[in-house]
Amino acid sequence: MSHLGRPDGQRKPDMSLAPVAKVLGEILGTTVQFAEDCVGSFAQAAVDSLAAGEVLLLENLRYHAAEEANDPAFAKQLAALADVYVNDAFGAAHRSHASIIGPPRVLPSAGGRLLAAEVDALGRLLGEPARPFVAVLGGAKVSDKLGVIDALLARCDTLLIGGAMAFTFLAAQGYAVGDSLVEADRVDHCRELLDTGRIRIPSDVVVAREINATAETRHVAATSIPTGWKGLDIGPETAGTYADEISRAATVLWNGPMGVFELEPFAAGTRTVAEAVADCRGYTVVGGGDSASAVRQMGFADDISHVSTGGGASLELIELGDLPGLEALRKGLA
Repeated sequence: MSHLGRPDGQRKPDMSLAPVAKVLGEILGTTVQFAEDCVGSFAQAAVDSLAAGEVLLLENLRYHAAEEANDPAFAKQLAALADVYVNDAFGAAHRSHASIIGPPRVLPSAGGRLLAAEVDALGRLLGEPARPFVAVLGGAKVSDKLGVIDALLARCDTLLIGGAMAFTFLAAQGYAVGDSLVEADRVDHCRELLDTGRIRIPSDVVVAREINATAETRHVAATSIPTGWKGLDIGPETAGTYADEISRAATVLWNGPMGVFELEPFAAGTRTVAEAVADCRGYTVVGGGDSASAVRQMGFADDISHVSTGGGASLELIELGDLPGLEALRKGLA
């Protein structure tokens, strides 16, 4: 059982898992049966028709609002279809959803190999990581990452900031940031974080008036972005500085791109950081999400110690040291 997209409790054909069943069958070298629902008569009939050794994929769990609502009755319906439960969805293990929390309460349960590998890899950052430990954070909103920033500052030696979230830090220092994204209600908090002395922010940026592949761009100092222009990537000076920090690290965590890397005019900063992480001789982790997409797209994934399959899950594990899905497996049968 699994989910696809965010259908919000509605049956949306473009989010059906039917095509996934076909590809899964190709990978496994067998026909994968498909149930048109994940609970109820369709699901039960599909389960009852299985012969030994056959595989069945249930329809998208999120077609039912009860999945994200963590409805105990829905969880029991899912559990009733099986004899054992294995959670191998690390990318969903930070969700308190019915399929994650419920089945371990009533079925013999275990974590799958991918889940175990993720916990082992990220666990190396939580214990006594080799030093220097350099963390790199990007992405759009600093508000989404304040918790993990606090957690990382308690563990890492240097924290490098990129992406749109950098402009709230720049605004906290009183710099002109033009039309760049700034979370005004987080400026004071960012100022306090900068006082730790272990956060590095961009010294130069690539700016444009519009976010598109043909936009006119400028390379400017991060301290004086013109009105009407918005920062969309770290500049070459910052990228080089960050690459140098990464090259000296014994442990590296990277989560979040340095700019709008999907568009070539704003991809250079992310590419430089990705190459530096790939070249680093230390233990390197890319924390899922857009940064994982970037290293795969740019061809660096094979040179990184661990590329996580869960962006939100990896950050929450680093921030809190646990996930609802892991806790549910540990508690086991109620």
